[in-house]
Amino acid sequence: MAEPVLSMSGVTKSFSGVRALVKGELDLYAGEVTALIGENGAGKSTLVKILTGVHHADEGTIRLNGQPVRIGSADGAGRLGISAIFQEAVVFDDLSVAENIFVTDRPRRHGMVDWATMQSRARTILAGLDPRIDPSVPMRQLSVAQKHLVQIARALSVEARIVIMDEPTAALSHREVDELFTIVRRLKAEGRAVLFISHKFEEIFDVADRYAVFRDGAAVGQGFIRDVDRDTLISLMVGRSVDHIFPKVEVPIGEELFRVDGFSRGEEFADVSFALRRGEILGVYGLVGAGRSEVMQALFGLTRADAGRVTLEGHSLVIHSPEDAIRAGIAYVPEDRQIQGGILRFPISSNIVLPSLGHLSHRGFLRRSEERALAGNYVTQLQIKTSGVGQRLEELSGGNQQKVVIAKWLATNPRVLIMDEPTKGIDVGAKTAVYRLMGEMVAQGLGIIMVSSELPEVLGMADRILVMRRGRLRANFSRAEATPESIVKAATDA
Repeated sequence: MAEPVLSMSGVTKSFSGVRALVKGELDLYAGEVTALIGENGAGKSTLVKILTGVHHADEGTIRLNGQPVRIGSADGAGRLGISAIFQEAVVFDDLSVAENIFVTDRPRRHGMVDWATMQSRARTILAGLDPRIDPSVPMRQLSVAQKHLVQIARALSVEARIVIMDEPTAALSHREVDELFTIVRRLKAEGRAVLFISHKFEEIFDVADRYAVFRDGAAVGQGFIRDVDRDTLISLMVGRSVDHIFPKVEVPIGEELFRVDGFSRGEEFADVSFALRRGEILGVYGLVGAGRSEVMQALFGLTRADAGRVTLEGHSLVIHSPEDAIRAGIAYVPEDRQIQGGILRFPISSNIVLPSLGHLSHRGFLRRSEERALAGNYVTQLQIKTSGVGQRLEELSGGNQQKVVIAKWLATNPRVLIMDEPTKGIDVGAKTAVYRLMGEMVAQGLGIIMVSSELPEVLGMADRILVMRRGRLRANFSRAEATPESIVKAATDA
């Protein structure tokens, strides 16, 4: 048996008396990919932050090549050969690609930054990742996928022995995911240990050699990926068998609620027309760049359409701002919950009441008791795991953050709820909870527009499916007509 290059044993961490990690155990091996699996709130993020020096463990031991180490800071983690690539690319947009790669260790000569050497070394590293990336251009000119590659280049620049990838594929297209996995296999071949965190089982079985499952802050299983199947991993994650990932509730579809005709905006989308009925979940599928989110942002007033007509319950709407949309009864749960959906440093109560401040204020003063009561009601209704409504949003797991964002918009009493990638980056248990909530909402007469790039999600939850490609609607399938093949064909045909 090979010895692990890194081993964690008995690692425990608490926040405000709440145990986020309980005697955590993890082994990583050189030349292998270990998948870290668990529901949101299972302790994965806390474990990664301890490995990267963001948090210090309260107790337990971390060994590197058999020797005990203390990771005191992010710089300390880097010096030990530990590097992390996160779901949200951690980069500096106004600096060049080369400066981002060597942000913590710039080549120097005579006490000054050696710009020529830095450019040359950056170009050499990028040649093995994506030679199209120019090390001299600002980071803001790069795509999301290319920014992830720059983070990998940063790990290669410090010759990291352990590379942590936290949901690295969440914002990538299928082609970009394939390219990333090619690089992961290269890292393995070079003898690096890779910790790969993902909620997508097809990715785990494609790229991982081993697995480690956490539940409620504790390690509950680890071993070789070849020895388990998807159902076994799910059972370990949630402590029970999940027979129905998509708990679709059959709700009678009512009269037309919302209609969009000839909706267009520049080169983003053109002539988009569709209707939404009361009690219906309308799925909108498309690949990255299809224009799905752009349409929804214009419907919510974040941008302004050049042409088109929108009606709600037969009445024409003029939407120039989110305020107009909210007043009309339209709510929008954005794709990026951390940047667009919530304010991480605000407490749960403040996040939930943000769009409803006018109803909770008297003579310009917020009625705190009503704020806490409203927030508490949604915490209970949505089963948000928290120590109280005063807890900061950033302290919650991803799935619970998503529930807070949904609660914020439910508090506005919408008639139409737009949900853009509603389960992005959350685990199977949290996904099922969101799906159940969607079923409860349409049963109450709401109409939901669900934008998703997850084909099983669209097939499992939507009553009708629209397919977009290059800014236009290409197909409209009923639930009975929709097949994976027909949807993908509509999304990809030239």
